[in-house]
Amino acid sequence: MTLAAKRKSDVMTKFATHDGDTGSPEVQVALMSERINYLTEHFKTHVKDHHSRRGLLKLVSQRRRLLDYLKRKNLDRYRTLISGLGIRK
Repeated sequence: MTLAAKRKSDVMTKFATHDGDTGSPEVQVALMSERINYLTEHFKTHVKDHHSRRGLLKLVSQRRRLLDYLKRKNLDRYRTLISGLGIRK
């Protein structure tokens, strides 16, 4: 299931670094986090959906790689992103 267009545009405007930004690491991580949260709720009711669980694991790995990249390139942007998403302690 993909995100609704309205929710996706809200996430993109919230985490965009400039106007029309759709591909920065911040936006990509934020969209992945939304999908991860959706799938996590999905698995609470559909416990045996193993095919989608594999997709969730791939999403988590991709998000981790993007976060590692952002942490290497610009630590301040990384810290503001994880605080905005609430994905780290």
